[in-house]
Amino acid sequence: MIKVKVNLRPIVTKINLPTVIKTAILPGDSIERLFIATQVGEIFYIGNGVVRTFLDIRSRIIKLGSSGGYDERGLVGLAFHPQFYYNGLFYLHYSVAGTQGAGALSEHFKPNPCDPKTLNLKWINRETQYDHINTVEEWIFQSNGQPQKRRALLNVRRPFFNHNGVNSLNFSPETGKLVLTTGDGGAGYDPFNLSQDPMEIAGKIIEIDVSKNTFISDPPVVTRFNELPASIQETLTVMAKGVRNIPGISFQRFSNQYIKYVGNVGQDLAESIFSFVQYKPIPVTQITKAPMMESEQEGFINLGWRGWEGAFPTSTLRSCSENPTLDEKIIAYYNEAVSTSVRRLPPLTSYYHQDSRPDKFAGTALTGVQPYMGNGIPHLTGSVVFTDLARNEESQSPVRGVLAYTRGRTDGKLNDFSIIETNYNFGSQSAYFISLGTNLNQTRLYLGVYGSMRVTDLNQGTIFEIVP
Repeated sequence: MIKVKVNLRPIVTKINLPTVIKTAILPGDSIERLFIATQVGEIFYIGNGVVRTFLDIRSRIIKLGSSGGYDERGLVGLAFHPQFYYNGLFYLHYSVAGTQGAGALSEHFKPNPCDPKTLNLKWINRETQYDHINTVEEWIFQSNGQPQKRRALLNVRRPFFNHNGVNSLNFSPETGKLVLTTGDGGAGYDPFNLSQDPMEIAGKIIEIDVSKNTFISDPPVVTRFNELPASIQETLTVMAKGVRNIPGISFQRFSNQYIKYVGNVGQDLAESIFSFVQYKPIPVTQITKAPMMESEQEGFINLGWRGWEGAFPTSTLRSCSENPTLDEKIIAYYNEAVSTSVRRLPPLTSYYHQDSRPDKFAGTALTGVQPYMGNGIPHLTGSVVFTDLARNEESQSPVRGVLAYTRGRTDGKLNDFSIIETNYNFGSQSAYFISLGTNLNQTRLYLGVYGSMRVTDLNQGTIFEIVP
């Protein structure tokens, strides 16, 4: 693939950790504005070169960074209704203040293929053994310029602090529905196999029909679809399962269809990007009535987790006693890898945590996937751009994130990828590539960079436009 070089043009500096970067046109406005949501609960927009506050919900966000500063909770999703200019509706996904729990497990989890008990754990006492509650809410931008909450769409109890997804809300241009991407609940290796259980909300890609005005003043806090009231169940369909952790879903128009791209953050070996055009969403009302039969799953998207980590069977790593520089990779869930091997969707591309090839990189975590349809960077036109948090190289100090790209394929084969070189000088500051965004017609790309992995280290963020 062609090596591409780009420049990074700073737009906003000294903001908190940016989780979502999008554009929208405010009601009554004539200019497409850049909106930035931060993990701590702020939403800004750029107006006439000035950073303005659109909404501040910091008081609604759970206390972040209580264990060393690293956290994956907070404000993780923002989406504007396709008719936002006319109706002012937008949607938030965040971790709710005052909901901190003890967590679902008291000790670190790692499966042992020789101990069946570790392969069949159940999440019990869910009402007391959980970490926090996430909510998906509908808000409205009022005529007086003040946003106001209208209703909650979902309240979901989460077992662990991590794997809440990021950039987790988007609208489908095909169906007009709000798409919510949920991680598997966290910990590592999906201890309770929530991602493959069709009844679990965790580990899914879910469509929400927001046109159905189901007003329940305070929806119940749930973990499974069958715990939801019937009126809420009727608004939901499931697009996909087998999700570990996901930096959102994006749509690329191709002829008269849309290619859907989703990334799955890996465990120990690989980061993966999946693509699909056709899919068969399953209504939640159908899921809750009866277990899904094999015949009903035809066309239903399964990313394969936890049996598969991208193109590999999920493995546990153990150091080799004869050579400490090498790892022994042992299949963790052999039976699950076999049972999902045919039904799973193979990835479009994967990159790896260890990769000695000179033109590749060793990654750590996928943080953004966006199609680019502009002409400003010709070699990227029609490609899929993605970001990795930080190069996984011991020799690299300070830390640097990675920008790369791949292209769609129609033959189902695993595709290659190439690094996008950037010439920006970050100096001695760490530069974690946290988020990736586009404008409405995907002709511009925006990169969110942070100087620390700790959400408690404030005002270390910069938003760049990726330019020729």
